[in-house]
Amino acid sequence: MERKHLEDWGQNPHLLSICGRIILFQCKRPSAHRGSEINVTELKFCSLSFKQEDNTFLKGNDGVTVINRKGSSDVDIVTCKCVLDVQKRVTTPCVLLTQSKKGESFKYSLLTLSSSNRLEPHLEFKLPYQMRENVSILQGPTVLWTHAGVVFYMSLQAGEVRQIPTKFSQTLIGELPVDRGQVFILGWQNPSAECLKDQCNSTGSSQTLGYIVENEQMFDGTLILPHVYSSITQCILVLSAEKVDGVLKSSVVAATSKKQLVYFENGIPKEVCQLPFNGAEDIQMVNTGRNGCLFTISFDQGHVCAIWKETFQVASCWSGVGSVHVDDFLGYGTDQLLLVFEDQGRKGQPVDNFLITDLCGTAFSCGQETGAVEASHLAQENYLFTLQALESRLQSGLTMLQELQREVRVKERVVLQSVQALTDVVSGSDPVLTQNEQEGLIALWDEDDAEALDDKMQDVTAVSPTPQVDKLWHHIIEDLLVVGVILTTDSSIPVDAVSLSILTETGRRSTPAVIQTRSRVFCLPTPGLDIGSSLSTHPEPAAKRSKQDNAGGPGEADARRLAVTAVTELTSLLNSGCVKCPVMLHYVQGQESSALVNSLTPVVFHCGEVPLDIQTSFQSQLLRNPKLKTDEVREDLLSLLAVLDRWVFHIDCPDHSLGDVHGWIQRTLGCERLEVSPHFLLSNAAGLSGLMLLQWHQTSPFQGDLSVHSSQLRMFQFLDSLWSFLPASCSIRPLKETGRLETAQILSLSLEKEVLSLKEGVSVLLCGEEEDEDGERKRSTGGRRRETPESGSVDGLQRCREEWERDLERSRMRLSPLVDVGRYRRLTQSLSKVQLEGDVAALLQTQRTLFSSGLHLPRRLEALSSAAPRFPVRRRIRTFVPEWGTHLRVQV
Repeated sequence: MERKHLEDWGQNPHLLSICGRIILFQCKRPSAHRGSEINVTELKFCSLSFKQEDNTFLKGNDGVTVINRKGSSDVDIVTCKCVLDVQKRVTTPCVLLTQSKKGESFKYSLLTLSSSNRLEPHLEFKLPYQMRENVSILQGPTVLWTHAGVVFYMSLQAGEVRQIPTKFSQTLIGELPVDRGQVFILGWQNPSAECLKDQCNSTGSSQTLGYIVENEQMFDGTLILPHVYSSITQCILVLSAEKVDGVLKSSVVAATSKKQLVYFENGIPKEVCQLPFNGAEDIQMVNTGRNGCLFTISFDQGHVCAIWKETFQVASCWSGVGSVHVDDFLGYGTDQLLLVFEDQGRKGQPVDNFLITDLCGTAFSCGQETGAVEASHLAQENYLFTLQALESRLQSGLTMLQELQREVRVKERVVLQSVQALTDVVSGSDPVLTQNEQEGLIALWDEDDAEALDDKMQDVTAVSPTPQVDKLWHHIIEDLLVVGVILTTDSSIPVDAVSLSILTETGRRSTPAVIQTRSRVFCLPTPGLDIGSSLSTHPEPAAKRSKQDNAGGPGEADARRLAVTAVTELTSLLNSGCVKCPVMLHYVQGQESSALVNSLTPVVFHCGEVPLDIQTSFQSQLLRNPKLKTDEVREDLLSLLAVLDRWVFHIDCPDHSLGDVHGWIQRTLGCERLEVSPHFLLSNAAGLSGLMLLQWHQTSPFQGDLSVHSSQLRMFQFLDSLWSFLPASCSIRPLKETGRLETAQILSLSLEKEVLSLKEGVSVLLCGEEEDEDGERKRSTGGRRRETPESGSVDGLQRCREEWERDLERSRMRLSPLVDVGRYRRLTQSLSKVQLEGDVAALLQTQRTLFSSGLHLPRRLEALSSAAPRFPVRRRIRTFVPEWGTHLRVQV
């Protein structure tokens, strides 16, 4: 971006800010010195970006648009603002123009600046009068104004100029951040004013009414602003709004004519701050990041005041300000305040007298005295830095104090016990121990007991215990049957090898059939064990530690709880005519979790039977009351996770922080946090198709992972709403399932890797030898080109025959090439590793196939034995390479 001058700009152009840039608009009047273009009226614009190194604004893109080619109309800019275009879902700069002729109507045009830096017409309408009061541009874009006590508005959605059905003596216009945002009009109605009877009755006897422009509905205005404040409020800013049980909940700040800034929650005043000036016109909020938020109030006559949101105290004041803008002008990821002061005799330099600050140590100014700028925020900066330092020291000091107190308590207990023990030894009296102390005592040098305990532990380790089935449950959700088992196991059973299957048994068949199911495993928190008496803060001897670790019984130290679910369709069960379905647990048992594959033992365990009754419907306590924390609610959650489809998305925003995504999800969807699993949010709707479970994990201010459990249509609807909240530069990328790959997929990938490794290894080996032979041949011929022998003479025929024999020998050598021993050894070693991985995957696939088939014992084993020839075991041939040789003959 090159630096350009702005001498051709007038004294007071219209300014607005977007994406850290300033955009200037100005109408270029017809000039009497332009010859043939005397009647042309143009609207020109340009963008400015702040350059920190030069402490100035540099001119970027600019453009000119012809508004009127006839000089009979006066063209002027009414107002300009950056608002949300609901169709494009982007924030767009908008400028409202008026064209008027003497004695005729007024024509208004709303232009938008596109991303390609072109002004495009958006709205056009005519009025028999001129806009003068409360002209605003809000999201849509929607143009609102007041005339003769009536509020009018115009937008593409409306298609025409409309007026609200109620006449107010005083109006306030703003936006409600509900769902996709709503434009509202708040007004104070005189007691004698007429309104629609049904709307008046619906809002009660209150004289403060609200009107939603999008759906043309009235509501009780006291939910936002109390009636006593409606007549004295000059401007308003809605911070948050949501509907809870059909009632609007909001937080609002309002500036009154009594020189007060009032903070309201649900229509009730909570905080009041005295303003230094009167005549407030606009309120903006500045988010400075970790330092908090500021309210910036603009007044008439060029006054500006900043107030801290947390303390509701005045931070700084300025005078002589032409315009106020809030944006990230420095690219820090937080907001700064840009104050453009009124020009003092300068011409052609619209942004040459400014101040950029966040009142937290960041300040850039031009045309301002350094002392005055530092005095405005030096005290506040020192206050914030001091407060942050004191807070950090207080937290670290409190943590250290707690650790010291714990150490003192432990040392006092040890000293008291030691003194008591020495006293008992000296006096010869028997020590008196409590029941808890007796249970905590463990002999240090009882070798016989230690050896017996070690033998017992070896026996326990050799034979792992059978998983304990704590509970078996089932639910019928629409046309699906969900069966779940709660298990208590130890670490010898790998979680990846646990699955559940459902059998059908009618009593008329000797062998049950296996129903196709989808099985999932969930890890549950292990209930806390009462081991308070065995805790110690000092190292203990090995024998004592081993006894303490196993004092509560075998397997308690590494015990864990698992929930295994299986989902199947009811159609297959109904066709079989079964009444009860046996549930089988499949797992692989070994001595240790890190044991070799050949030491794992497949086990099938009968968990019980579940009755099949399609008359019972899914009555979920979780959907009725997510605040419950019972075993039944946990079973409902596991059933829903097993039935619903799951998607995982990675959200990345390189330019801006993501914001409060978790809070937006709760506000927009009305989600409730599950007490049984707090990291899940539940959006409850009618039917399983509208149900949605969400999990948001933010890894950094700019990235996060979102898990969605719902139907596909509901997921697309949610992502469509999420796009409107996230910044425009944000990207959403779907991720694969986090669970492990299926054994069949692992086997196919291993075989593919083996084939590619063999192909690439042999190709590299042969190509390397050919390159060596070519190099040797070139060296022997001295780099000369091979001459083609003449076939006309006897010598020529002899040379042709010799050349043909050499080619034949080279072809034979290619079929049985001579390769380097070192290269061949490296190839066989790498292929052995790859083939070993393929064998392991094949063994796992065979075991998984055996489990998933239900183990119909005699018949299944007979079937596998008969099918064995179709699965030949790959024989390993160890290649012995002689150490004394340098080359080896390989048959291709």
